[in-house]
Amino acid sequence: MLTEDGRWLDNPVIREGLLKATWETLAMTGVSGLITLLIGVPLGVLLQATSPGGFSPNATAHRVLGAIVNVGRSMPFLILMIAIIPFTRFVVGTTVGWQAAVVPLTIGAIPFYARLVETSLREVSSGKVEAALMMGATRGELTRKVLLPEALPGIVAGMTTTLIALVGYTAMAGAIGAGGLGAVAMTYGYNRFEFDVMIACVVVLVLLVQIVQMLGDALARRLDHR
Repeated sequence: MLTEDGRWLDNPVIREGLLKATWETLAMTGVSGLITLLIGVPLGVLLQATSPGGFSPNATAHRVLGAIVNVGRSMPFLILMIAIIPFTRFVVGTTVGWQAAVVPLTIGAIPFYARLVETSLREVSSGKVEAALMMGATRGELTRKVLLPEALPGIVAGMTTTLIALVGYTAMAGAIGAGGLGAVAMTYGYNRFEFDVMIACVVVLVLLVQIVQMLGDALARRLDHR
């Protein structure tokens, strides 16, 4: 970033392209994170509810859901992106750009987050669950008024971990046409040996992760009333 004449950040790629790439990374992370939250929480509730110790145990449903989630979690993200290219084109009409990257990012993140939600729900005190059932709470009321509020700090912490993982995934997505900081680092930092661009991209990615972690930790602490 320091040029021969002593100037910092003088690379035109850094001056003109870094802000746009940062915005694309934030857009990919934000949109896929929001969709992951909307689908991952209900899926995590289903996993916990149908488990042997859940409030509505169903071994067959739990095995099927668990198998689907495990398949999603076990697939490397780069392979997932390539494997679902036809589906991505069907959904957004293209396979390049940050909008196209949202599809595999979301599909890759939902199983990961659903397991974190399931784990958080399992940590809710069984005494509170039994007390709610004894007072006549329905399954829906038990979920809305006991399980989710009590597990909220863990659910937020899980979302923080998922968002940080998504930031890393966006860098990989950039390698095959998604744009963002990963694409800039690969195109200019790696292929053209402009190491100042590479360093600038890494610094911005580290800052993004630090900010997400700090905000997530603060929100989880605020919601934790134990």
